[in-house]
Amino acid sequence: MSEARAAADVTETFSEHGVQRRLGGLALLILSSIALAFSLYQLTIAAFHPLSSLVMRSLHVGFLLTLTFILFPATRHGKLSRVPLYDWLLAAGAFALSTYQWIFEIDLIQRAGEPSNIDLWVGSAMVLLVFEAARRILGLALPTICAIFMLYGLFGQYLPGDLAHRGYDFAQIVDQLGFGTEGIFGIPTMVSATYIFLFILFGAFLEHAGMINLFNAVALGFVGHAKGGPAKVAVISSGLMGSISGSGVANVLTTGQFTIPLMKRFGYSGVFAGAVEATASMGGQIMPPVMGAVAFIMAENLNVPYIDIVQAALIPAILYYATTFWMVHLEAGRKNLDGLPKDQCPNPWRAMREQWFLILPLAGLVAMLFNGFTPMYSGMVGLALCAILILGTAVAARLSSTAFRYAFWLTLALASSLLVKWGVYPVLAVIGALILICLRIKGGHKTLQVMRNSLIDGARQALPVGVACAIVGIIIGILTLTGAASNFAGFILKVGENNLFLSLLLTMLICLLLGMGIPTIPNYIITSSIAAPALLQLGVPLIVSHMFVFYFGIMADLTPPVALAAFAASSIAKESAMKIGVKAVQIAIAGFVVPFMAVYDNALMLQGDPSVLAVVYIVGKALLAITLWGAASIGYLRAQLGVIERLWAAAAAFLLVAALPLTDEIGFVACAAFIGWHLFKTRAPRLA
Repeated sequence: MSEARAAADVTETFSEHGVQRRLGGLALLILSSIALAFSLYQLTIAAFHPLSSLVMRSLHVGFLLTLTFILFPATRHGKLSRVPLYDWLLAAGAFALSTYQWIFEIDLIQRAGEPSNIDLWVGSAMVLLVFEAARRILGLALPTICAIFMLYGLFGQYLPGDLAHRGYDFAQIVDQLGFGTEGIFGIPTMVSATYIFLFILFGAFLEHAGMINLFNAVALGFVGHAKGGPAKVAVISSGLMGSISGSGVANVLTTGQFTIPLMKRFGYSGVFAGAVEATASMGGQIMPPVMGAVAFIMAENLNVPYIDIVQAALIPAILYYATTFWMVHLEAGRKNLDGLPKDQCPNPWRAMREQWFLILPLAGLVAMLFNGFTPMYSGMVGLALCAILILGTAVAARLSSTAFRYAFWLTLALASSLLVKWGVYPVLAVIGALILICLRIKGGHKTLQVMRNSLIDGARQALPVGVACAIVGIIIGILTLTGAASNFAGFILKVGENNLFLSLLLTMLICLLLGMGIPTIPNYIITSSIAAPALLQLGVPLIVSHMFVFYFGIMADLTPPVALAAFAASSIAKESAMKIGVKAVQIAIAGFVVPFMAVYDNALMLQGDPSVLAVVYIVGKALLAITLWGAASIGYLRAQLGVIERLWAAAAAFLLVAALPLTDEIGFVACAAFIGWHLFKTRAPRLA
């Protein structure tokens, strides 16, 4: 395969955001070179910290805008095989403007709060370019919402009553949004330029190293032959891949290419197959250890260690996937769907034995996160281990025996663990030595191409996340400047004085409505800025209130009418996205219930130092509720359920979730009665 073709394959692997150009020749070479430079810049920043924080963020946005204008056309109907002159000019101009913070850093600090005319021109241009990039890559919804907030900042003093603010002139707005740390270069952009980019790159490296194939082999080996095996494979493999990629829609478009056709071939409907894949893939954003980009933004916002976010997410994530797995099992029982023949399933132990070294980077990353290292340093270590893994694979392939290969990997793993403690330079020395070896051995050049394509792919995958983080900073900047968030928070507090459940329901609806047009990251940032402080004042712990908002931001991608994950799955399943979205909501019912349960019993998110007994009780209650909800939803347990039985099961499950006096006791009795009745009804007939 030629270098141009290989790079073209890379540029076409992630296309659920907007319409992307399919370039070749010089344009593709320039695009790939800029993407490669972007990744190398971010790695340099992470390893050596040569620039101040604001300059680092500005150049990060510059790279994002440059790649966006080259890769995404202004309209959906333009030519996709070439880049028009005006987009080349926009790309070059965006990067040139992003260097303004770097070139005039001292001057900007000295005249902070009093921008010059040139500052105003540059700041205004950068804000407009961010709007245009977001429109191209994310659609009209998010830029429209941000534009409304900007208009509020400019003209909000003319609004009636509590909606009005004291008034701010154009220079104040531009200075806030274009140069401060609470506009387009705010905390979301800072997190994108540090943690998020590294972990996106980490996922790209593992994907190119063959991690998807390993996950699929393990899932097929363990559950492929079970009842409804193909769908269970989808749940496990998508959950495993989502735990390191953190991108739900991208996960649908990668693992779904394998799992959805497999499910359809073994009897699942296209709608159910698409819904299972969408549900399992979206859960990756809440599945530790890596989770989605929001987890890193949340840790930064709350100023807590990332491990605290992982701890809070762990049990709800397990319940989410337990629900999906249970729904798949019941559907297979209802339709009497068998799994794959045993002899067609790979041996999972053999797959792990032959490719165990693929787990090393992930194990290293998890170990560092759980031992108090910062996400940025942990991400750098994970990437270094990925590079050593990919390069080491080429070297190991040249060894003559299995014993030598095992010895090589063990030595390399031990050396890497020691080098990590000594700093970045010894690690770079090992990577450099492996690169030199690859240049001299057969197949080494192909390995280096994999490295290059991983860097290019990672930069491209960072575009939608990074642009969303930049433009949503406009909302944060306006809310910070005007104090408007307190008005809405006051409304939620007023509602919650009489009924906390209504406040939670209102917050959930806002998350779902926002999620109809914007991705999870800006959804979380907006609602956490407005609603989470109000929930905190109503007695909901800080992490629980932010996780509540986070979960429903994810659920929005499954909820019709605009369900991004369902639309991605529909393109593979060849079914209606609306039908897939409705079925996905049914399958992912735990995603809607668990956050409410966590608010009323914080032990579900391991908050407040709960006892082991308290955790066991709430988890057991949740699993029992999920069991009956699944039966009511699918209409099957050990046999088909009638209408009365389904209503009975649903009511019993609801009582276990409701946080009212005696509901647990009544719910347990109703559950026991239902299960006893069903077991009696489906008992095996006695032999004569």
